[in-house]
Amino acid sequence: MNTYIYIFIMAAVSYAIRALPMTLIQRPITNKFVQSFLYYVPYVTLAVMTFPAIVNATQSPISGTVALLAGIIAAWLGADLFKVAVICCSVVLIAEFFII
Repeated sequence: MNTYIYIFIMAAVSYAIRALPMTLIQRPITNKFVQSFLYYVPYVTLAVMTFPAIVNATQSPISGTVALLAGIIAAWLGADLFKVAVICCSVVLIAEFFII
């Protein structure tokens, strides 16, 4: 019986999160701070889910961190997504071969 209560509460919270902003905010948002905050929410959410997974996906968190730093540097220098992925995979392979 408790399972049904938990499912109902989760459904109500999920619905409230989606329905309340749609019903309460009738006019376009003109505040620049709120607009910029809402613009960056998807990117921050993706980063929060992705970065810990990158570090913890390897056998050693050190090799994951080194690969993350190498990927950030490669992307900063203008490498495309495929090159960044190849660089990160290579760094993990080399780091885990020599560290562990």
